[in-house]
Amino acid sequence: MALFGALFLALLAGAHAEFPGCKIRVTSKALELVKQEGLRFLEQELETITIPDLRGKEGHFYYNISEVKVTELQLTSSELDFQPQQELMLQITNASLGLRFRRQLLYWFLKVYDFLSTFITSGMRFLLNQQICPVLYHVGTVLLNALLDTVPVRSSVDELVGIDYSLMKDPVASTSNLDMDFRGAFFPLTERNWSLPNRAVEPQLQEEERMVYVAFSEFFFDSAMESYFRAGALQLSLVGDKVPHDLDMLLRATYFGSIVLLSPAVIDSPLKLELRVLAPPRCTIKPSGTTISVTASVTIALVPPDKPEVQLSSMTMDARLSAKMALRGKALRTQLDLRRFRIYSNHSALESLALIPLQAPLKTMLQIGVMPMLNERTWRGVQIPLPEGINFVREVVTNHAGFLTIGADLHFAKGLREVIEKNRPADVGVSTAPPPSTAAV
Repeated sequence: MALFGALFLALLAGAHAEFPGCKIRVTSKALELVKQEGLRFLEQELETITIPDLRGKEGHFYYNISEVKVTELQLTSSELDFQPQQELMLQITNASLGLRFRRQLLYWFLKVYDFLSTFITSGMRFLLNQQICPVLYHVGTVLLNALLDTVPVRSSVDELVGIDYSLMKDPVASTSNLDMDFRGAFFPLTERNWSLPNRAVEPQLQEEERMVYVAFSEFFFDSAMESYFRAGALQLSLVGDKVPHDLDMLLRATYFGSIVLLSPAVIDSPLKLELRVLAPPRCTIKPSGTTISVTASVTIALVPPDKPEVQLSSMTMDARLSAKMALRGKALRTQLDLRRFRIYSNHSALESLALIPLQAPLKTMLQIGVMPMLNERTWRGVQIPLPEGINFVREVVTNHAGFLTIGADLHFAKGLREVIEKNRPADVGVSTAPPPSTAAV
């Protein structure tokens, strides 16, 4: 009985477990690029360290070593690898430093060059160990954390909606990649606590040929469209000169009889065409492509000045859009295209037949007047959770059943030092003594 209860609870927990809307995989191919840029920054940091003067007395030997400067740093052997349970491991061996310093020595006996060489070398090593460990600790904890702080976690996309990229669990590292699960959910800025339940399939990442792979489930796009729907953005009203001239003439001719019967006095009033999405659009991702289904109401009316508008017709529109995704920089952009379109009456089949002549001009109006406005917004894109200064290049999009993946390589659009200096925490200096756990560095 206890076993049955435990199994039931496990199944119940699994049923309520939420899948990520976005996954990111960083492969070992990205590590070489990251290592080169990181070591370049590390070299620059080490070359700026301040080494205190070394002075004192040893028997009859007096010394004063001052103005010590690092002139050259060579990291001849380094490895950056994924380590299970530790995420990343950087190993540097056979590193060498070039130093320039001023020395003042006073001794009372001859033939001491070997002693002086050993003494100075030991002293320099002591000083460098006292300075390099804090620099490594500072770079690894403070400065790189400042870089990671540039990754958008919960931020605004535009004036209407935001996006939540919070991590759903700790990153999982293997010997060849690092996988991260993100919530990947949009929300209206006026309802920051609102959340769309995720009933989509879990996106999967199997590839390892590119530096980075990003996967998006249908939930990612559904939450975006529902957020814009709740924000009141999925509606459009065209009045007067905003209605295309040819469509205006066709609509007036189609509804001439209704105008004469309802209110002949307003026959020359401006025409109004209103489109309003009735329910949140839904995204369907298949290996053959990505489509978005939309159902909207279309209302045609006359709007005489200073008088109530006269409604001529109300119909329902079903449309299917194709969507092509692309990564540009570090933004996911979408290009929409109207594929299928039909209108029908809310009142009778006979009236639906009468609407057939409006099908083609209304579709043309949508393609010419509405789709460019939609694409102007969707092509702005939404940022992918990457640190500032790193962009995607050479992307390849692959559709699957219920999700799509984008493989890409990485490019440092800005140097690591430039990004870190821009976001360096204020009033934070290098600690002169790292914590005990880092003293072995």
